[in-house]
Amino acid sequence: MGKLYVVPTPVGNLEDMTFRAIRILKEVDLILAEDTRTSGILLKHFEIKNAMQSHHKFNEHKTVESVVNRIKAGETVALISDAGTPGISDPGFLVVRECVRNGIDVECLPGATAFVPALVSSGLPNDRFTFEGFLPQKKGRMTRMKLLAEEKRTMIFYESPHRLVKTLTQFCEYLGEDRQASVSREISKLHEETVRGSLKELITHFTEKDPRGEIVLIIGGIDD
Repeated sequence: MGKLYVVPTPVGNLEDMTFRAIRILKEVDLILAEDTRTSGILLKHFEIKNAMQSHHKFNEHKTVESVVNRIKAGETVALISDAGTPGISDPGFLVVRECVRNGIDVECLPGATAFVPALVSSGLPNDRFTFEGFLPQKKGRMTRMKLLAEEKRTMIFYESPHRLVKTLTQFCEYLGEDRQASVSREISKLHEETVRGSLKELITHFTEKDPRGEIVLIIGGIDD
């Protein structure tokens, strides 16, 4: 029987790619990529010439069975996403779950993910935290925010730049304008930036200066 490798890829700077990740991607029989065009640029940079197959949220339900069968037949497969660790707000959970159910060895390499550097650099408590990823866009959004108003742990969210001010404003309503927070954008890229302050201060800042790039929002928990 083969094996599934879950391989993190850089969220920004290509120098964040590990030697081990490069070796695995060169050695496996197949690479499952969220977007073969995006991953193709990465593979070309590291001179990785290997077979790729598209594996994203729109087709993963259909491709999982064939992938599992290939691994059971002896092939080794690597799973990558456009950036960061597959399965963390990216496709990956389904194929990992099916491999585990079928007794296939799954090995996840340590490596890049956006929320860890954002959390550590936020200055907010990081001994205990909850990763919320992307909030629901419509159904259940306000209910989730209301519940999170009582959360004592530091909270981590992913958000798109065009929704950031709206999200901060909604959190202001449920958590209060003085709740401390941090916005990190373009992590590990040329224009990386972290802005810290109260929700009110962050709203003012990003109303005056349009946010750009990938964003991680960190919000402090309610005081004991």
